[in-house]
Amino acid sequence: MRLRALEPYQRVGRARESTGTPFLPHLSTKFWLPTGGGLVLTGGASQDRGMRICRPLSVAMAAVLLAGSTGATPGQAATKPKKGDSAISILNTLSVRGRAPKTGYTRTQFGAAWKDVDGNGCDTRNDILKRDLVDIIYKSGSCVIASGVLSDPYSGTTIQFERGVATSSEVQIDHVVALSDAWQKGAFAWTVAKRTSLANDPLELLAVDGPLNGQKSDGDAATWLPPNKAYRCPYVARQIAVKSKYGLWVTQAEKDAMAKILATCPNQLIPTA
Repeated sequence: MRLRALEPYQRVGRARESTGTPFLPHLSTKFWLPTGGGLVLTGGASQDRGMRICRPLSVAMAAVLLAGSTGATPGQAATKPKKGDSAISILNTLSVRGRAPKTGYTRTQFGAAWKDVDGNGCDTRNDILKRDLVDIIYKSGSCVIASGVLSDPYSGTTIQFERGVATSSEVQIDHVVALSDAWQKGAFAWTVAKRTSLANDPLELLAVDGPLNGQKSDGDAATWLPPNKAYRCPYVARQIAVKSKYGLWVTQAEKDAMAKILATCPNQLIPTA
């Protein structure tokens, strides 16, 4: 059963029963969301002059309950991108839906930052710095990177990285699909374990210019693209790969922006790592 927003109502907490279909109210948007047949709300509902009064339920929780009742996860089925797949072909397999509310999102919903998920003794941040930097110098006796050189894909410039309170932020690790964006496009319904996997997946991570990463914030391809135009095709291809791998959807505006970029590079392939 797909969630859909119906006409807004001014009186929160009530829904019409002209069709006999129960509804779930969302207090922040004042939209009613159909629960579909057979879904039982905890605490039940009461009748009042022919109206059904339901307990407030967030869109995220409604989607979780709906997914649980059907065995489905919102968005399309996750598909691991294969080497040789074109970005435009994978883009056309992604579900197109509206953005869900940001309600309930926090960074901790995606696990502790920079865990050692692969068990190699180094946290994810240092693993990505090791992959993306050259001329690396390590802190004595550890895998912590003290300095190195980054060819920044977002700006097209070279950045000298040096670890320190005032300098470490000059090179940041970007979640190519911003975690807030992922939350609003399907991840709200996942387990913490799956969200932690996304947040630490090398496919999802790039070492980049810190200020540009801050400028991007939680934007998608419809609202932010790297200033370095030469990197825009690989950038949206990586976003598409991540969304395909994890079953995240795109908005129509986002898909249109990606397709516009890929029209300039129709042979752009999907990265797999």
